[in-house]
Amino acid sequence: MKQIVLASGNAGKLGELSALLAPLGIEVLPQSLFAVSEAAEPHPSFIENAIAKARHASRATKLPALGDDSGLCVEALGGAPGVLSARFAGEPKSDQRNNALLLERLASASDRRARFYCALALVRHADDPQPLIACGEWHGEILSAARGSDGFGYDPLFLVPDLEQTAAELTAELKNILSHRGSAMRQLLEKLRQEIA
Repeated sequence: MKQIVLASGNAGKLGELSALLAPLGIEVLPQSLFAVSEAAEPHPSFIENAIAKARHASRATKLPALGDDSGLCVEALGGAPGVLSARFAGEPKSDQRNNALLLERLASASDRRARFYCALALVRHADDPQPLIACGEWHGEILSAARGSDGFGYDPLFLVPDLEQTAAELTAELKNILSHRGSAMRQLLEKLRQEIA
């Protein structure tokens, strides 16, 4: 498995996952390279959507594919925006509008706890009956104003309490160590190592 198609058009995710898979000698290719359309994400859970994305990309490219479905779950909003994180403020997708809506919804909330959640699903082929699955969480809280210029999505609002920094203020290397995606990816890498061995 030297090449894997990332079932996403998100450049931020591509960068993070490429850096994490490079040590295994695996090249991550964006699905846009193959003109793969975005998969439907009709499911209520991250893991179901991750599998659907991976199967869609693998079917179109005939290559192993990695589906990533992740998002922000906010306690005061009953877990929202959840699987709708990328489209929280509607179409077209906009980090700026999503962040504005989140702040609006939390304006009077005293409970600012939140967690990023990531589900990864790797299929060796489109009909793989045993996808490799890994999940990760990253706990923090939502600030009342954005801070930092790195990262993407809700990173400027997501405070990592132990560091007193937002996800958008962290270096890419530190974010990969701490994040929900980094945690899920390390689990997936371990499963891949066992499979390759």
